[in-house]
Amino acid sequence: MKSTLLTAAAVLLMLGAGSAANAKGCIKGAVVGGVAGHYAGHHGVLGAAAGCLYGRHHAKEQEKQRQQQSQMNGQGKL
Repeated sequence: MKSTLLTAAAVLLMLGAGSAANAKGCIKGAVVGGVAGHYAGHHGVLGAAAGCLYGRHHAKEQEKQRQQQSQMNGQGKL
């Protein structure tokens, strides 16, 4: 129970510093990382934190690619 609360608190802290894309990546990454960390030696909190960071990074990269493709197609923002 204690580790679940710590994981939730860590995820909420990380969500506070990002945009919608970053939050989406953080949530997905935290869930996957938390589960993997739990089964890899009861390190769910560390796994959730690492997963959140990776998810945010991945979401930013995808957003950059979308922006570049829209600019190449002539559909950039005015």
